[in-house]
Amino acid sequence: MEKKIFLSSPHMSEEGYEQQYINEAFETNWIAPLGENVDKFEEELADYVGSENAAALSSGTAALHLALKAAEVGDGDIVFCQSLTFSASANPIIYQNAKPVFIDSDKETWNMDPTALEKAFEKYTPKAVIVVHLYGLSANMDEIKRICDKHNTILIEDAAESLGSKYKGVSTGTIGDYGIFSFNGNKIITTSGGGMLVSNNEEKIAKSRFWATQSRDQAPHYQHSELGFNYRLSNVLAGIGRGQLKVLNQRVQKKREIFDFYKQELSSIDGIVFPPENSWDYSNHWLSVALFYGKVKPNDVMSKLQEFNIESRPLWKPMHLQPFFEKFDFIGAGVSEELFKFGVCLPSDTKMTMDELKKVVEIIKSLD
Repeated sequence: MEKKIFLSSPHMSEEGYEQQYINEAFETNWIAPLGENVDKFEEELADYVGSENAAALSSGTAALHLALKAAEVGDGDIVFCQSLTFSASANPIIYQNAKPVFIDSDKETWNMDPTALEKAFEKYTPKAVIVVHLYGLSANMDEIKRICDKHNTILIEDAAESLGSKYKGVSTGTIGDYGIFSFNGNKIITTSGGGMLVSNNEEKIAKSRFWATQSRDQAPHYQHSELGFNYRLSNVLAGIGRGQLKVLNQRVQKKREIFDFYKQELSSIDGIVFPPENSWDYSNHWLSVALFYGKVKPNDVMSKLQEFNIESRPLWKPMHLQPFFEKFDFIGAGVSEELFKFGVCLPSDTKMTMDELKKVVEIIKSLD
């Protein structure tokens, strides 16, 4: 069997930064639930992205759930959500007994279409809007924020895939009212599992930490006046995150090099289209993605790579096409469906060697 080439797998630092912080947690016996690593991880992540406050949580999904709760989304409220995304962007809407309305993408960004968003506001009055920076590509935040501000609507950025990406020099996740990041095993940096909620609203972040620790009131006994959640990140995992932050810029550079290599080597294939590179967008290119419109078909690419034990996958299937969510409204012209139909996520592992990258390219070229 050929050595497996992963789509995107964990990549610990060669310097062993993560182990250093883990050892400190063990030596001080701060294994769980909280400790210095959690506090420092929050501070260091907030400093990296340029946010005033951060709460370290058990997952990006938990962060999005608490962002919706902080936005006071509740029973029967409408939340606009980008359709082309992973289900974790939409699931917390249901946790809050709210109703999603799915918004299409545009070809200029592959993310939320401001025109479709405007049309959705003509039909509904939402409590919040969830925009996603898909695969590290920045959405058109000036237009989206302008629309949300005009309607006095909370804007939440799902930046789970875009840590290290910038929109006009500003970190994604820090432009709206709330931003969320994910440190799942396949993300650009990982804590094994974990997430972060960021906001310049200090009061809301403090409240989110309260909710995330079972809403335990200040009392000598266990007292709970609100519904709570077990959402805090452990001190050990936060130590991994602190170490990973030290190599984040290296990982972004490598991801961008992988994307540039694919674009340079595969652009000669008839009908291949790579994501737009807008002048205002500095993408981390978490996953290198391409559309195959010509003779080379997406399924052929994925099947052929699988023969050589090389991992790839389709783009996210839009939420409005998912069996669980198809009963909810969708606003748009079907761009997200087209991206899903023709898109392939190519191997983008930061541990890939140049020989492995060349191998992937040669296999795809052999289909042309």
